[in-house]
Amino acid sequence: MYNILLSLSRNIFFYKKIGLPDTFETRIYLMFIHFSILMIITKKKGSKFSQKSYDELFHNIECNLRELGFGDVTVNKKMKELNKILYDILLKLDLNLNNKFSINPDLLKKYLNLSKSEKNEKLTQFTTYFYKFFNFCFELSLKNMIKDANKFIH
Repeated sequence: MYNILLSLSRNIFFYKKIGLPDTFETRIYLMFIHFSILMIITKKKGSKFSQKSYDELFHNIECNLRELGFGDVTVNKKMKELNKILYDILLKLDLNLNNKFSINPDLLKKYLNLSKSEKNEKLTQFTTYFYKFFNFCFELSLKNMIKDANKFIH
């Protein structure tokens, strides 16, 4: 699953069209948004998301931090921060009363520096991407959703 989320986060759309900086943090935030959507869909379909998938995601992130040369103390601190960020993102993505997927604009401003007033077209493109991603994944069976999420083409 980590490789699928990583592939989705490396979509050139985010860096060329939206103008996000191509940094480790940006890729992590994008991975967390995709991951959160998969978690929301799983819950919406009446199932529980696999703890194993969650654990594997964070294990891979931890390995990457270590490969970047961070020591134990820094890795542990960063992992706690990233865990909080994932839950913050998860809480700011939701289905509204009409079961339509929505993204809280505070999320975009806080993590990706996309504010409504500055980059309206880019904000619209960004939210449209994730709305389409949500709808695409929602149509997939839970059994194959994670594997087939990589087939999403924007």
